[in-house]
Amino acid sequence: MEKSIEMQDGQIAENPIRFHEKFRALFGLGQVDVRQYSPLTLAYLGDAVYEVIIRSIVVERSNAPVNKLHKRSSTLVKASAQARLIKAIEARLTEEEVSVYKRGRNAKSYTMAKNATMTDYRMATGFEALMGYLYLKQEYERIMELVHLGLEAMKAI
Repeated sequence: MEKSIEMQDGQIAENPIRFHEKFRALFGLGQVDVRQYSPLTLAYLGDAVYEVIIRSIVVERSNAPVNKLHKRSSTLVKASAQARLIKAIEARLTEEEVSVYKRGRNAKSYTMAKNATMTDYRMATGFEALMGYLYLKQEYERIMELVHLGLEAMKAI
């Protein structure tokens, strides 16, 4: 049986897979076939996943007034930054990940981000779809790996 508590860096940390199981049970959520979700639904979730990662990095790096934190995180979550990030990591994606990214990129959206080109917006939507897909598949380490590689390539960290 898998342990629900693990030691990480001398600290007790709950296993993220076990956390996800508890989350699903607590809110009465059943099993999902993530391939059945529309790319825009995946992007909707992936946008939040990526934003939480970026906000966590920004907050951990400096305790500052909220408006400064927002400005710092906004530079990394806007469509043009996400487009640069996906360009930086695209060669490192698996076939499955490329497929999800392309489905998201090619999805017909009826809105567009402010101050973004259509190309950047579509690439960002593809990136967000990939983040949502990996999140629903509970591939948290892969999410962290890809975001880290992208931010590193952009010299954002």
